[in-house]
Amino acid sequence: MGVGSDEEDGPSYTVDELAARAGVTVRTVRFYGTRGLLPPPVIGARRVGHYGQGHLSRLALIEELQRQGMTLAAIERYLEQLPPDLSAQDLAIHRALVASWAPESAESITRQELERRAGRELTERDVERLAAMGVLDRTTDADTFRLDGALLRLGVELLDVPIEHETILASRTVLLEHARAAAQELSRLFRDEVWSPYRESGEDPDHLSAMRSLSAHMQPMVVQALLTAFQRSLSEELRTAFRRP
Repeated sequence: MGVGSDEEDGPSYTVDELAARAGVTVRTVRFYGTRGLLPPPVIGARRVGHYGQGHLSRLALIEELQRQGMTLAAIERYLEQLPPDLSAQDLAIHRALVASWAPESAESITRQELERRAGRELTERDVERLAAMGVLDRTTDADTFRLDGALLRLGVELLDVPIEHETILASRTVLLEHARAAAQELSRLFRDEVWSPYRESGEDPDHLSAMRSLSAHMQPMVVQALLTAFQRSLSEELRTAFRRP
């Protein structure tokens, strides 16, 4: 499995630093490595392994899939279907989309803790941009925020992308509108074509729990399908938009 083409230019972590940044143990990192879920590190001087941003993003995705209830075998199959050259940012987008199926994860956090978890100092402009992306909300206390931790890493990575605040807001509006429309149509399709026939068949008296379990296992697959379709469509649109006359 690749870790993306941006590894060489990004930060480098030892296994201890990687585990600390990801909020897992070193033993967990090594275990994922032995299962093939995490690519091997680059071996440097003194035989010290160095991990990059792609490892961190992939590790975060694995942890999110586990939180969604997927087994290690299912996670292996999920990761095998991803393109081998996905960048760290692409992996972060996958993780954010998978996390969007989970219950609301907003938490109260101080600015000091926010900066610690972001791994950098945050200017007021940074905070405004994170708020525009839906990563956090301000509270009545100027030093306390409501944070969506699932989106923090992706939001921090996007801080350095040269996009104006107004463009972020407009982009978010477009994405939310179309994502909501897709979710509503997929929910209707699932209800009419899967849920209703299954319930009416009367084969399983415990159909409610069965459908919930089926829905939970389908969600990561639906997210991956949506993301793949979106990436392909966006690439085609950009090629068309910037094609020379």
